[in-house]
Amino acid sequence: MVYGGDRPGATLQSAFAGGEIPVAVYGLGKMGLPLAAVFADVTGNVTGVDVDDAVVDAVAAGESPVEGEPGLGELVAETSADGSLSATTRSERAAASAQVHVVIVPTLMEETEPDLSMLLAAVDAIGEGLDEGDLVIIESTVPPTTTRDIVTPRLAERSGLDPDEFGVAFCPERTASGRAIQDIRGAYPKVVGGVDAESERVAGLLYDELTSNDVIHAGDATTAECVKVFEGIYRDVNIALANELARVAEPLSVDVTRAIEVANTQPFCEIHDPGPGVGGHCIPLYPHFLTDTVDLDLPLVETSRAVNDEMPRFVSDAVVDLLDEQGVAVDDAAVLVLGVAYRAGVDETRKSPTRPLVSELDALGADVWAADPAVDVASVPDLAASACSMDEVAATADRYDAVVVMTEHDTYRALDFAAFEEAVVVDARNTLGDTPLPTYTVGAGRQ
Repeated sequence: MVYGGDRPGATLQSAFAGGEIPVAVYGLGKMGLPLAAVFADVTGNVTGVDVDDAVVDAVAAGESPVEGEPGLGELVAETSADGSLSATTRSERAAASAQVHVVIVPTLMEETEPDLSMLLAAVDAIGEGLDEGDLVIIESTVPPTTTRDIVTPRLAERSGLDPDEFGVAFCPERTASGRAIQDIRGAYPKVVGGVDAESERVAGLLYDELTSNDVIHAGDATTAECVKVFEGIYRDVNIALANELARVAEPLSVDVTRAIEVANTQPFCEIHDPGPGVGGHCIPLYPHFLTDTVDLDLPLVETSRAVNDEMPRFVSDAVVDLLDEQGVAVDDAAVLVLGVAYRAGVDETRKSPTRPLVSELDALGADVWAADPAVDVASVPDLAASACSMDEVAATADRYDAVVVMTEHDTYRALDFAAFEEAVVVDARNTLGDTPLPTYTVGAGRQ
């Protein structure tokens, strides 16, 4: 029994670290597998659960199906080899043998409404095997009140237990692609919030064994949910401010990025960098988690989301304007887009602003090509662009009328832009510096 029974903290932590408390982690994706591997490394007794047979087979073989995460492959191999980490698709069986259940599956979006179907499927499976004294931890980002008002009653219904016979806590993941192991082990304080005081106490004790950083008690599950959502909304609003300021670069003939840099030397000012929009599986979604939950107008949150969603069109307009100045019609132009990943160094294209940019240019009749050193461009769905490798970019540079930098990959700085001959350049990430070509930089204006 983990929850209840007034088990002393030191005793509970010793049992957890000694492998006496079986843990099941539901979801072995980009965030879930690193979490399962770290849990296994600390406790020696973890079952990872996933619906994908290929993922489970890879983990069982000591291989990581998740790429681009430093140290993950080695940790999966080590914990699988010594039996600390196993994997299965049989969620109900894993639930029946675990005492701590950690859910870290994606929360998807249906248009602008959160889709909790994957979370609820995991919760239902846990409910079928839930025992008195178990603790369920939700790490998936969810709309505030989900843990209290949806997860807990559903677990009670599925298990036949009273809500006070098991624990439930929300403990948000605070990890980023490309640094998951580092983040889980303690790059940031860990936040815990329970549906009751005992759930929060136990969750805090367990995560104190997992992280080298502080464990912050939010006070309740809904507050902890708000912490995660508010973090994303803050960044979305701040980026929207930077993107709106970037628009005045041309009217004022000023380098807005330089003005932001200097303004940020004042300790009460922390304006983010402008860019072509906001991508990834977090920031573009979290504002909707709030606006869909409360029956209120939240104009700042909603406007910020609209500003950031409009940036790909702003970049497209800059391409059209530069081409027009060179006497090239966009419907006769070949445009190379550099960058499909939503940020540098990751093979992740979810909500990438490149996709709507390419759609804009394609709708205008441009012949669009795309290259990215971190992404298999040909496999990206709904991308209206022809794929080319970085080697092909260098070999065919003279065929492009415009080049658009959408991701801040270091590779692009090494390109010989003189080879693009009479092309124009739109640098949406302010990553190139001076080029020998007519260039528009988001936030700095024309070069």
